[in-house]
Amino acid sequence: MKQQHLLLIFFLVFILAMTPSFIEAQPLVTPLVQKGWTEPTSYNELSEFVEQLDKSSEFIERKVIGKSVEGRNIYALLFSDGEFGKDVTKIKVLIFAQQHGNEQSGKEGALLLAAELAKPEHRELFKRMDLALIPQMNPDGSEANRRRNANSMDLNRNHMILTEPETQALHSFFDTYLFEVSMDVHEYSPYGDEWKTIGFRKNSEVTIGTTTNLDVSGKIRTFSKNKYLPYILDYLKKQGFSSFEYSPGDPPGQGYTRHSTFDINDGRQSLGILNTLAFIQEGMNGEDNFKDNIRRRSEGQKAGMMGLLLFVKENSSKIRKLVRKERLILPGSNSHTEIALHSDHVADGSFLELPVYSWKTGKDSTVLIKDYRPKVISTLSVRIPHSYLLPGQNKELLEWAERHHLNLAPYKPGKSDKLQQYFITGIDSIDFEGDITVNPKVEIHDIHSENLEGQYFVLETSQLKGSMICLALEPQSMLGLVTYSKFAHLIRKGEYFPIIRLLK
Repeated sequence: MKQQHLLLIFFLVFILAMTPSFIEAQPLVTPLVQKGWTEPTSYNELSEFVEQLDKSSEFIERKVIGKSVEGRNIYALLFSDGEFGKDVTKIKVLIFAQQHGNEQSGKEGALLLAAELAKPEHRELFKRMDLALIPQMNPDGSEANRRRNANSMDLNRNHMILTEPETQALHSFFDTYLFEVSMDVHEYSPYGDEWKTIGFRKNSEVTIGTTTNLDVSGKIRTFSKNKYLPYILDYLKKQGFSSFEYSPGDPPGQGYTRHSTFDINDGRQSLGILNTLAFIQEGMNGEDNFKDNIRRRSEGQKAGMMGLLLFVKENSSKIRKLVRKERLILPGSNSHTEIALHSDHVADGSFLELPVYSWKTGKDSTVLIKDYRPKVISTLSVRIPHSYLLPGQNKELLEWAERHHLNLAPYKPGKSDKLQQYFITGIDSIDFEGDITVNPKVEIHDIHSENLEGQYFVLETSQLKGSMICLALEPQSMLGLVTYSKFAHLIRKGEYFPIIRLLK
C-alpha cells in the first residue's frame, strides 16, 4: 500500500509539473529570428507576434492606437505592473519606430526589445516605469519597403499639420498619457555618392539626437545633451556598437554639419516642444535599404532602446521632477514671453572629428569637419500673445486645431482687449537648412473688436501646446502652417493675414 501511495504521489506531481502553470515560460522569438535573420518581419507576422506577447505576460497589453491609410493596425505594446498610466509616481516612456517604411531595423529592434522585456527578470523595471512601445508607425510603407505612407506623405514631416491617420494616432495616444520621455527610432543611409566620391562613408552604427529647438526648455535641452548623450554613447560602446551624436551634413568643403533640425514637424521635436525629454535614434541602414546586415542593425537599435530605459530607470525621479517643473512654465508667463520665429545653425569655433569608414583602406577613420555649426540661435522673435483668433469660416484652420485637440471657444470681445493683425506687404523667401521657404514681409496694425463677435474662435496660448500654437500661427514663422502648401493661401500680398493676435 505504501508503495502504491508513493507511486500515486509521484504520478500527481508529474501531471502537475506538465501543466502550463508549472512549465517555465519559453522565451519568445521574433519573426526575424525565426527566419534565421534572413528577411524583415511582415505586417501579418508582426500582428501575430504582438498577440503572442499580449498572451505571454500579465505585464504586457497589446493596444491598437489607430489605423494606417490602407487600414492596417498601428499597435502599441504597453508594459506595466498595474493599470497603464494610472500610477502618478511612475515615469511614462514612449518609444516609436519605423515612421519611414524603408527603415526596417527600428521595427525589428523594437520587437527584439519587446521579447527581451517579456522575460521575468525585467519585471522590476516596470515598478518605476510605464513603457509604451510602438514597433511600426508606417505599416503600409513597410510592406512596400518605401519611405512614405500610402498617401505618399513623409510621416516625419507631418507632425505639425497632422493630415495623416498615422501621425494623428500617435499624437492622440501621446495626449492621452503625456509621456515624460520619448524616442523616435529611424535609420540613416551612409551610402550616398557625395561621400563616396571623397573616399569615405559615415560609420556610426547608432546615432543619437537631442532636442535643438530654442522654444524647448533650456534645462531639458541641457540635461539631454550633458546627461543622456554621454551615458548612451558609453553604454553602446560597452555593448559593442559604434555610436555618435546625430550629425547630418555634407562632406568637408561641400556644406556644413549640424546636429539635426530645429523644426517641430518631426517625431522628436513635436513632442519635445511640449517639454518632453525627447530623442531621435538613427541606426545605420543597409546598403539595399532592406535586409542587408539586418541582424547587426536590429541588435544595435535594440541596444540603444534598452540603454534609454536603463537611463530612465536610474534617473526617473530627476526626470519626472524636471519635466513636471518645465511644463508648468507656460507660454506667455514671465519666464517665457517670446517665441523664436527664425533660427539658424551657427559655428561656435570648434571642429568636429566625424567617425568614417575609408573605402580605400577598408578601415575605420575620421574626417575633420571645419564648417561645424552645433549652436542654434534666434534671428527673429515675437512677443507671445494671450490668444489667437481663428476665423470661423476657415474650416482648414479649425480642423487643424481639432486634430491637435486644441480647445476653441467663440470669441466674445472684452473692453480691455487689444487686437493686432498683420498686413502682408510683400512675400520673400528664406533659406531654412538648405531648403527655401516663404518669408512674408509684414506690418502689424492695431484693430478694433467691433463686429468680430460670432466671427472668430479664440485659441489661448497659455497651455502645454502654446509654443507649438505660436510657431504654427505666426505668418513669419519659418516653421509655421504657411510654409505648407495646404495653408500657403493664408498669405497674400496686399491683404491682411486672417489670424488675429489678442493681447490682454
